Amino acid sequence: MSEITDPQRSNRRATAFILAVVFLDMAGLGLIVPVLPRLIEEVGGIALSEAVQVGSWLYASYALAQFLAAPLMGALSDRFGRRPLLLLALAGLCVDYLLYALAPSLAWLFAARITAGICGATPVIANAYIADITVPAQRARAFGWLGAALGLGFVMGPALGGLLGALGPRVPFWVAAGLAGANLIWGFFFLPETLARSKRRAIVWREANPFGVFAVFRRAKGVTRLIVVLGIYAFGSAVYPAIWPFWGIAKFGWSEAVIGLSLAAFGLVWAFFQGVLTGPTVAWLGERRAALLGLTISFVAAAGYGFAGGIGAVILLLIFHGPEGFAQPTLIAMMSRAVPEEEQGALQGGIGALESLAMLVGTLFFAQVFGYFLTDAAPVQSPDAAYFIAALVLALACALFALNKDKTDG
Repeated sequence: MSEITDPQRSNRRATAFILAVVFLDMAGLGLIVPVLPRLIEEVGGIALSEAVQVGSWLYASYALAQFLAAPLMGALSDRFGRRPLLLLALAGLCVDYLLYALAPSLAWLFAARITAGICGATPVIANAYIADITVPAQRARAFGWLGAALGLGFVMGPALGGLLGALGPRVPFWVAAGLAGANLIWGFFFLPETLARSKRRAIVWREANPFGVFAVFRRAKGVTRLIVVLGIYAFGSAVYPAIWPFWGIAKFGWSEAVIGLSLAAFGLVWAFFQGVLTGPTVAWLGERRAALLGLTISFVAAAGYGFAGGIGAVILLLIFHGPEGFAQPTLIAMMSRAVPEEEQGALQGGIGALESLAMLVGTLFFAQVFGYFLTDAAPVQSPDAAYFIAALVLALACALFALNKDKTDG
């Protein structure tokens, strides 16, 4: 597919396809989460307390690679269109899962993660797609749809991954590679281009790097304040990918199946709030109040997990946690309204780079905190300390957002 001939029909096709892409990508990622601790233990020959450290460095290697590559991917998408960059991202994911499935050593696992990070522009390009085909007033709802697709992928992926994990820790990776490969083939034949040639711009090389790209933030009034809030929020939210499966094992003795089901339950709640309720909530409260609600729920929920005494409390918290899903899409929508159409790729690349950096640092930090408080050297041994610290970080993001108001606020 090359250029757009029927804008309305192409926009519908592009929206449907990008939601399907995000859903399948998240399903593939979710497949591997329940078995990753066991795979790290098996490949590295190490204990759980050491596996969580390796897991954090694996995630950090991915986030660092994405931090370095995301701005370039965004700039390239502004120059050459969204389609080729998204196909590259899908190919990178397929290679990532195959390397995991075949890994004879920890070095292979790191190679897999770095490959995925370099090519991992799917969220960046997906957000640029949405900005291409929606008017500013509808972007919070559309970004909510993307969040719903992510959530639904996380319903299917972890649940299936937990079941497949019973057949061996590598089986989910083969299935995830198959999903990514099918997605790539589908995209090659049916993915429409949403950025017309007349709206493409030359690459500004000084901005196509993780530091130069922040010039896009400076040019748009109010975006810098919002990006600081989003960065702190992403750092605090890193507690979940950093420790969730390890926390469940250490505190409750969860099996792979229970880990998968817990993630599936969260994905279902997340999909409902982001996909169904973001639009009505923004229409009712406005973007600013919807974001503030999400940020408030974020720190209360994080503290709640630390106090949870059993699976019943965790289930209640997963439901309570849902409105946090309003935070990211509304913040991104507020920022997208402040930049012109031809810079949406650069903006989303910059957002992707910042979130990757925040998640990189946050994942390493919270994994270290989690591991430390399981050792004899800790003043108190507890698997919950990371959640209490994350709650303080997320409360800071909420406070900074509440204290600042500018013309990007809806």
